Amino acid sequence: MTSSDSDLIPGGTPASEMPDWEKRFRAPRVGLPEWAEDAPDRSLFVSNATGTYELYAWDRATGTQRQATDRPNGTTDGTLSPDGEWIWWFSDTDGDEFGTWVRQPFAGGPDEPATPGLEPSYPAGLAIGRDGTAVVGRSTDEDGSTIHVVRPDGSAPAVIYRHRESAGVGDLSRDGTLVAIEHTEHGDAMHSALRVVTLDGTTVAELDDSHGGTEELGLEVLGFAPVAGDTRLLVGHQRRGRWEPMVWDVSTGAQEDLAIDLPGDVSAEWYPDGTALLVVHSFEARDELWRYDLAARDLVRVDTPPGSVSGATARPDGTVEYQWSSAAQPASVRSTAGGVVLDPPGFRAPGSVPVEDVWVEGPGGRIHALAQRPEGHGKGPFPTVFEIHGGPTWHDSDSFAATPAAWLDHGFAVVRVNYRGSTGYGREWTDALKHRVGLIELEDISAVREWAVSSGLADPARMVLSGGSWGGYLTLLGIGMRPDDWAVGLAAVPVADYVTAYHDEMEALKSLDRTLFGGTPEEVPDRFEASSPLTYVDAVKAPVHIAAGVNDPRCPIRQIDNYVDRLAARGAVHEVYRYDAGHGSLVVEERIKQVRMELEFALKHLPQGLPR
Repeated sequence: MTSSDSDLIPGGTPASEMPDWEKRFRAPRVGLPEWAEDAPDRSLFVSNATGTYELYAWDRATGTQRQATDRPNGTTDGTLSPDGEWIWWFSDTDGDEFGTWVRQPFAGGPDEPATPGLEPSYPAGLAIGRDGTAVVGRSTDEDGSTIHVVRPDGSAPAVIYRHRESAGVGDLSRDGTLVAIEHTEHGDAMHSALRVVTLDGTTVAELDDSHGGTEELGLEVLGFAPVAGDTRLLVGHQRRGRWEPMVWDVSTGAQEDLAIDLPGDVSAEWYPDGTALLVVHSFEARDELWRYDLAARDLVRVDTPPGSVSGATARPDGTVEYQWSSAAQPASVRSTAGGVVLDPPGFRAPGSVPVEDVWVEGPGGRIHALAQRPEGHGKGPFPTVFEIHGGPTWHDSDSFAATPAAWLDHGFAVVRVNYRGSTGYGREWTDALKHRVGLIELEDISAVREWAVSSGLADPARMVLSGGSWGGYLTLLGIGMRPDDWAVGLAAVPVADYVTAYHDEMEALKSLDRTLFGGTPEEVPDRFEASSPLTYVDAVKAPVHIAAGVNDPRCPIRQIDNYVDRLAARGAVHEVYRYDAGHGSLVVEERIKQVRMELEFALKHLPQGLPR
């Protein structure tokens, strides 16, 4: 078969010469385009077309596209100014998430500092006004959270907010006079309160459903109304045990309860004329879109296929663009006007296997898991990978993922567990982790493991526990606490030594850990000890592979080295791969390398060798 240029990956290799699992990583893909509020033909999107995820500018009027950023470790954090004249992007060093905002003209040109006068920091939100004023959220270990107003006249940035606890910029009103801030001054980093201030920091309105931290209820900013002079703020709340939207008029204090009668979590954004909301409904690992008319209080379904919507936006003409995928079908950016909005060049990623919904009774209630069976490998039981999601406040869904598909291609079954702590199943399910961090999640994973074995899906002697970030943490904790359950452990960018991780991690995560554990390691040492993989490292029996980014501010390298040193001291079978990036890699070939290492490690160390 002769390959055309569009069938070549960066470097010139024909797509026909690579296995399907590698094609899924290398196939060109694009994210949902963001468009400039006052120049909707100007868009910004993320793509891996060069082999590294970077930002691209797209002029819809002319069809012109150009790569806007080009860095060895990739770039994904960017936005457009309201007039579409400037691309803002966050410049860190090798994935360490610590840096400054820069900008470049939409049509191309040199980058320049976007926030002169501000020292490097971790980002904590950004909002850009129509006059060029920027509201910039920052986080540092020394200052905690600060919010600054940066004027286009070159005057020194002004601090309008400062607090030791985590906070960030939510949104800027359309006329540029009001700033919505999410903050956790009450000490509960899992549940924000809201404050609206003027550009000089004067408080206009407050909303705190946590009641000073005595209740586990949170709020989130969904956006000011897109109408000049309109003081309505769309807010997400948890007053009925799940996320749902309401409209808060910050000038009068009036709160309009929308009471959208849909099960599961509900989020929303404004239609551009401010008369309706685009509602995103997440329920049992799948998503739907709806249009809610604010005047008529009418909810109408926006037609999308069954699966997951990872992003959606309403355009000025009333159409909706959304990014959709399912476990069996790769992602595409679609429009309710019909067809694909943005089609990446080159070959398409092969599909994969649909998911099966599994419900298992657990110690904290029914657990939802997603299972996939390999095609062409008999009826089982199969060697099985439990691929554990990160977060922990996240959830696995019926969406396309290249890593599970790679395991399926090699004859493994894949199980993903939406353990307590996951989103999408109500507030109590998400908030269940406090004070028994890690232990709660492992109870649910163990319950689903028992189902996988008893149902005949999984071979109990060939079970792999795998995950990245929080999933990597649960992997190391699981192979230590339940060493007889798992034949192999694969942990990417994990928490391995929780006490050292706390002291080395970025400040915003320290706040989260204090909330989860009820204090610092010095204040509640027993809780940190009970939840740290290092506590159980000497019980580990399974060969373990660990991948770690040397610049990772979330799961820093020193605490991983402490864990590895303990494995090495007792002669435990392990491999460690350290790479020059942060909390994961945006380079496609690097990601393929890591998955290949995990596959080879598992196949080498599983009892009975290759899948039957």
